[in-house]
Amino acid sequence: MSTALLETRDLWRTFRLAGPWGRGPELTAVAGVNLALSEGETFGLVGESGCGKSTLARLILALLPPTRGEIRFAGQNLLKLNKAGLKAVRRQMQIIFQDPYSSLNPRMTVARLLEEPFVIHGLGTRAERRAWVAELLEEVGLAPEHAERYPHEFSGGQRQRLGIARALALKPRLIVADEPVSALDVSIQAQILNLLAELQTRYGLTYLFISHDLSVISQACSRVGVMYLGRLVEVAPRTALARGYLHPYTQALLQAVPLPDPELPYRPPALRGDPPSPLAVPSGCPFHPRCPEARLPRCQAEVPELREIAPGHRVACHFR
Repeated sequence: MSTALLETRDLWRTFRLAGPWGRGPELTAVAGVNLALSEGETFGLVGESGCGKSTLARLILALLPPTRGEIRFAGQNLLKLNKAGLKAVRRQMQIIFQDPYSSLNPRMTVARLLEEPFVIHGLGTRAERRAWVAELLEEVGLAPEHAERYPHEFSGGQRQRLGIARALALKPRLIVADEPVSALDVSIQAQILNLLAELQTRYGLTYLFISHDLSVISQACSRVGVMYLGRLVEVAPRTALARGYLHPYTQALLQAVPLPDPELPYRPPALRGDPPSPLAVPSGCPFHPRCPEARLPRCQAEVPELREIAPGHRVACHFR
């Protein structure tokens, strides 16, 4: 196992909502997440919308302060760095956003968009920066003459390539890809996934790949983490998803993947009920009200520990 590039330890993030007469209820978006990413791997984070995936990503990138816990990148505790130290570390950590259009300033040309990271960090002369922009465009499959165009002149897939180019500009070690293909057509999704894989091989990148689509995760990632209501309920190698010993929620996610065969009989939804509100997380195991294998009173009273049931495979379930 290679050295951990990124670690989170007992990471929590709560938000205090505004109420009609001042302070409102407290929402827990991330609850006690322990995670380690090895240098050069692609780790997939999957779960329903609203489970805390994007909040966890922003905590890792120090875009949000945690309520408590620790974040270590390349051995450094990000929460103890001063402003200058954090700026230096951020050169090594970048993000690809879900919406490639809203993440690009429509008033700036591609040249200015891709030059901006170099300007912020004081790198190169103007001529050198323009040369670097041309190289970045070629790296992601675009032409240098595209540098003088504006974002609205590109297709969705091309705009996502621009987002990838901007993330690559400072030669990072870690890239957080926050649902980078969910807004794209299936054929374009494959192109972007192949591009990310090529860039990882070329530069030794580490990816934290966030998605709600298990088919994308299974293609792109070597390990998978499953989140439910702010908690990691399973962390496993991709190959383990086909072997069993899965958390009931992971099983439900896999069963919910549509099969492209009209001859197959109808399958009813694997889960009963709706996801609970994050403002009213159930006691004990947060999944127990929807779990077909829940056993009361234990599941209702005890929060299951994320424990190892096989090498590299951890599950937060009392009965696995």
